[in-house]
Amino acid sequence: MFASLGVALRAAVRKQSPKIVLRSSWKTANIGDIAHTPGLLALLEKFLPEAEVILWPSNVGDGVEAMLRRRFPRLVITRDHAVIETGDFLLHGSGPYLVAHRDIDYWRSHVRKPYGVYGITMAPAGDPGMKIMKNNGLDEHTRELLDGASFVFLRDSVSLEVVRAAGIAAPVVDFGPDAAFASDVRNDDAADAFLREHRLQEGKYLCCIPNLRNAPYWQINPRYTFDPAKHRRNEEMKEHDHAPLRDAIVEVVRRTDLKVLVCPEDSTQMATGKELLVDPLPDDIKPRVVWRPTYWLTDEATSTYLRSAGLFGNEMHSPILCVGHGIPAIVCRFAEQTTKGYMWRDIGLGDWLFDLDNASDRARIAATVLAMARDPSAARAKARQARAFVQARQAMTMAALRSCLTLDAGPARK
Repeated sequence: MFASLGVALRAAVRKQSPKIVLRSSWKTANIGDIAHTPGLLALLEKFLPEAEVILWPSNVGDGVEAMLRRRFPRLVITRDHAVIETGDFLLHGSGPYLVAHRDIDYWRSHVRKPYGVYGITMAPAGDPGMKIMKNNGLDEHTRELLDGASFVFLRDSVSLEVVRAAGIAAPVVDFGPDAAFASDVRNDDAADAFLREHRLQEGKYLCCIPNLRNAPYWQINPRYTFDPAKHRRNEEMKEHDHAPLRDAIVEVVRRTDLKVLVCPEDSTQMATGKELLVDPLPDDIKPRVVWRPTYWLTDEATSTYLRSAGLFGNEMHSPILCVGHGIPAIVCRFAEQTTKGYMWRDIGLGDWLFDLDNASDRARIAATVLAMARDPSAARAKARQARAFVQARQAMTMAALRSCLTLDAGPARK
């Protein structure tokens, strides 16, 4: 009798205290890659507060681990397979494709416990965007891994259609926004100090993000080999892709009382911003444009965005961080970014999404940025509406995860 009671108690404890292994934290050179992890951790904290989370990272260097531990002091961070294999469920975090496919293969073949895929982009095998990412897209091996998942959430409708059309056999295949929308790491002290130094007042500046077609990591990291083809493409398109942003800066400065902060999402973008956005500006515009010369982490960037009147530029995850907090943001995309930008259309912000490879789209960027700047109340209301849609979808994805853990449905943490 007592033995059976002990078994039942242990089962009850396990049922209420699952271990989730989060495979995420791909790299630290981009605040968007960093943001996936705190976003998903915040969602797990809110919707599955009873769970123990083990982060299995690729890279949490350069201050990222300390940032995560400040926000999530109970978090276990390890690459030790003996610890990882104690988990009950493997959750693959958001990314540009099935980034950790080798690790999912290992988990599926050796650990033999359930797993799910959260908020990724996926394209057909051989798609040009996936070739740029040095990945084969939805090839046979990836198909097999997705088939075996408990759920597959795609972060944009184009990817969702690709996976559904392929007939992936996972029980749940649906739209699940990028986890970075939920990132809430902050560094208000650092942000406030920077704003004071550069005389930027809360609500009185817009942020602008530059971006080349291919991140030139070979400039900052010797592990990356110089790629002449990517360099040529960058040189060919850099003026094409940044002239509309400069036009928008000029319009905002001349027609409103706002300043503009040119800042990076990627650790290679400080020089890009100076060369292509700041230096070519007319002399009368430059005094109200601030250039950030140093890289930052997701927490300081988020705090800075939260104090702004909005953001525009050629990146994806700074806009995500903005809208996740109800701050307006305009996205300019190009083919090299795969299809992730279409999530802007998917969350109701299609008229804030511009294709830099489309001449008519490029022609409308400056006017749209100016309209956002001139009517901040309407812009914020629009951003908040998109955030509400995202949060509803995130609640759905967490319910799907809860059902995989065989837990009783419970209210989310307030």
